[in-house]
Amino acid sequence: MYDVLTYYDDKSGERVALSAADLGVWAGRTADLLTGECRLRRGDRAGVLLPPHWLTAAVLLGAWSIGISVDYRGYATAGLGEPGGPYDVVFASPDRVRSMLEDVPPANWQFAVGGPVPEGYLDFEAMVEQRDAVTPPYEEVLGSDPASVDGTTYGAWEQLARELAAQMGIQAGDRVLIDANEHDHPVKWLLAPMTVGASVVLCANLDPALVESRVEEEGVTRVL
Repeated sequence: MYDVLTYYDDKSGERVALSAADLGVWAGRTADLLTGECRLRRGDRAGVLLPPHWLTAAVLLGAWSIGISVDYRGYATAGLGEPGGPYDVVFASPDRVRSMLEDVPPANWQFAVGGPVPEGYLDFEAMVEQRDAVTPPYEEVLGSDPASVDGTTYGAWEQLARELAAQMGIQAGDRVLIDANEHDHPVKWLLAPMTVGASVVLCANLDPALVESRVEEEGVTRVL
């Protein structure tokens, strides 16, 4: 049985494997942080300035589980249109904090994800690890609720994810190796595979020389 999300960074050598339960714990702790410490509720807005990463998956799934509207601005999508602020919370990698500071309005809560924590930001990993792994039930999120700050609903995102999975030939039970540089948006590297019951091998800074051996080691059935 393979993990639901396995993350590689071929530049740093990082490898993290998360079962569905593991990912659920990280998402639940994120939701608990947002509702508890930050006192956010359904309909509040989050700016997510993060690359494809296993922590990004936890942030997004945690926020979406409580009905937070997300403005995702990954590396490849940076600069596409105006930021959707003002935000109630911002998650950013330290390098994005420096490069996007003038473009993204400040929020009441600002978390740095990965690396040293810039001034004015809180350490997401340190804070989320203090939260409860088992979170209480929240107000039900409806398919008609906005999942992104542009008004796209949860129902629309699910439909798009299923359509993309079909276009990419992803089926239930597949194990999909995804080049993070080629598929930056989470609807491709997270939602499309998981919506149809596939698992993900997400590769940042993918070394082409390692693809063949990784396919064999990880039981990959699709390469994107």
